[in-house]
Amino acid sequence: MKQFVVIGLGRFGSSVATTLAQKGYDVLAIDQKEELVEEISNVVTHAVQADATDEDALKSLGVNNFDIGIVSIGDNIHGNILATLILKELGVPNVVVKAQDSMHGKLLSKIGADKVVYPERDMGARVANNLISANVLDHIELAPGYNIAELIASENLIGHSLQELDLRQKFGVNVLAIKTDDGINISPNASDLLNKGDVLVVMGQEDSIEQLKDY
Repeated sequence: MKQFVVIGLGRFGSSVATTLAQKGYDVLAIDQKEELVEEISNVVTHAVQADATDEDALKSLGVNNFDIGIVSIGDNIHGNILATLILKELGVPNVVVKAQDSMHGKLLSKIGADKVVYPERDMGARVANNLISANVLDHIELAPGYNIAELIASENLIGHSLQELDLRQKFGVNVLAIKTDDGINISPNASDLLNKGDVLVVMGQEDSIEQLKDY
């Protein structure tokens, strides 16, 4: 299971950290402000007060053992950039960074950020859902626990028709559309085959979508 380190516990960072923790992932949350650390300490796996621009401090916390680092420092561009550099230098494979604007984002990409996000366009919970699995391309919450999501067809689905797969019976999800290289197939037929690279647009309960995602 992926492990996440979240640096900066403002509105965006705490939203990402909380969403990941609620989904059962190990989360290390870091901030310089003691009150922000205390607020989230009962939610995440570990919460630590530390200076994310101090390489020795991050090294001592073992951040190099984490799969994904999220840098969400918002009020200090210098700190934001330095924390990104340190995570990459310590060997964190995937570093996602919050940017204030497009120029800031370009700079972050140049220094090694694997993904740049803009909170005004990407709400924290949505970003968290996208980080969890590469199979989930997009995610829309219709109501608590009930979603529409885009999933890349897995190996177990490729080469089979919707009728053969019977996803509604097996997983309790409805296939609304199939995106292919040629376009989008709205209300696909039961006989339609799934090919490599196809994207399923499905609707169902969150748990059901999670089961299909891992199938």
